[in-house]
Amino acid sequence: MTVTTVFRLVFFSKNQVNRVSSLSQNINLPVKIEPDSQPVAGKNAYRWNRPNYSKNRRRFDIWYFVLTLLFKFWRNGKKWSYSGGYTEEKLKVRQKIQAVWIKESLLELGPTFIKVGQLFSTRADLFPSEYVEELSKLQDRVPAFTYEQSAAIIKEDFGKSINELFSTFEPTPLAAASLGQVHKAKLHSGEEVVVKVQRPGLKLLFTIDLAILKTIAYYFQNHPKWGKGRDWLGIYDECCRILWEETDYLNEGRNADTFRRNFRKEDWVKVPRVYWRYTSPRVVTLEYLPGIKISHYEAIEAAGLDRKLLARLGAKAYLQQLLNNGFFHADPHPGNIAVDPEGALIFYDFGMMGVIKSNVREQLMETLFGIAQKNGDRVVNSLVELGALAPTGDMGPVRRSVQFMLDNFMDKPFEEQSVAKITDDLYELAYDQPFRFPATFTFVMRAFSTLEGVGKGLDPEFNFMEVAQPFAMELMTNGNGFNGNSILDEIGRQAASVGSSALGLPRRIEDSIDKLERGDIVLRVRSQESERAIRRLSAIQLASNYALLTSAFILAATMLFVNEYLIMAIVVICLATIPGFSFWKIIKRLDRIDRMF
Repeated sequence: MTVTTVFRLVFFSKNQVNRVSSLSQNINLPVKIEPDSQPVAGKNAYRWNRPNYSKNRRRFDIWYFVLTLLFKFWRNGKKWSYSGGYTEEKLKVRQKIQAVWIKESLLELGPTFIKVGQLFSTRADLFPSEYVEELSKLQDRVPAFTYEQSAAIIKEDFGKSINELFSTFEPTPLAAASLGQVHKAKLHSGEEVVVKVQRPGLKLLFTIDLAILKTIAYYFQNHPKWGKGRDWLGIYDECCRILWEETDYLNEGRNADTFRRNFRKEDWVKVPRVYWRYTSPRVVTLEYLPGIKISHYEAIEAAGLDRKLLARLGAKAYLQQLLNNGFFHADPHPGNIAVDPEGALIFYDFGMMGVIKSNVREQLMETLFGIAQKNGDRVVNSLVELGALAPTGDMGPVRRSVQFMLDNFMDKPFEEQSVAKITDDLYELAYDQPFRFPATFTFVMRAFSTLEGVGKGLDPEFNFMEVAQPFAMELMTNGNGFNGNSILDEIGRQAASVGSSALGLPRRIEDSIDKLERGDIVLRVRSQESERAIRRLSAIQLASNYALLTSAFILAATMLFVNEYLIMAIVVICLATIPGFSFWKIIKRLDRIDRMF
């Protein structure tokens, strides 16, 4: 990347600010508060932690991070940059160090990038596992804003002061996150509540940052290496939508109400009630439901609660959300789940929720049948329909990869499978392949892995798939809302499909023969083995030429050195490095050609 290119990109990002600004005025969308997190200051003063922001400063900070990151990625591919020689282990160590640096840098850049990092932690199809693992640890660790700023926002949204709305309002927040903070308060009626207040200037910060991010997305989309097979603009649009959704507390209130209705018949799940009279786009007031954080295992045991039962209830609650309701909590980490003294689960933070649409359910059912039958073709076709797989010209390698996974990774009984292992296998298969896991899918898989980890913390013998087995069996036997009500319906559909194909086959053969006679069919043959051989021969020919040229230069330099023409010998040796470097690059290309086929 040249200096001129950088200046053009920075200048272009400046022009995007006004365009994104108009969008932000029309979209309102949730804050994420860690119920037990404490507001702490970062290692610097967090330049973004104020209601007004400098566009030029933000542009400089963001581009400095991006360009530094690109340099680190470029250096990873240069074997000469590794002390003592390149090895896979050294690359892994370097990537882990870089992942920590990325996480810390995103924390310093503020709310927009904390949320983008959290979203990218679900995209193991885009990034190596070292980066994804570290980004998944990215939790809000930010300073609180002042009580006066909270009071001002409440006054602006409701037209009343805090004293008019609440009988008491604690100035010190219970928790602070990148998008807002939560205060404990009491209504004049005596009810205890928690009040979430949005961070001042958040929408302005989003407007500036998203304009710059759009420029970065354009750059990556048009990059010859990083843009290949990647929809960076689509990823940007998805991040933009989710971020704007997380700035509207009315949306979070609606999510909480829906979630609460879905569990109204279950006494082992509790959801805070929304006080709509005290809720606005930047403020949401919820029922105060204190509890023990589900990962505080010693406290749970001290309260006399059954840890094994809680592990199973956590998995059961999520499976019910996903399979019965189609409306699920997209971020069920331990900070968002607590336990009350009676052993009921309490859910917090409804800013990021997922919805399973009917057509998605049908294709998930199709995928499930394909996995049960170990039918790679059926799984691939259903993944294409789901949008999880981007069809390419040659789907053969993808089908072989899926079939290999089905034959080798799904050999254990269902109840003995590990969600984390299955997720890792899927992501390993997807990385740098045409797989494009949709956000819903990645949220579900991340939630499954998180809940399995929480369950094992509560009960070392806990197995998520064992709890999921009855739900899966019910899904496969009665359809659970999918097209068809039983396995017999599935068999009937397959029989009808085979019958239809058999009846239509003679006619299609006759049509094909007619087209052949008229010359309407053009046969194109592609031999991958032949193409590989031709590319290999071409590379070998070039390598031979460069080897001869390098040898000639070395021989000439040797003769000059023997005859004591030292300076000329050094010049010739320097010239020999040019064809020598080209020879080395072609040898690497030959190795890549051999590995690709």
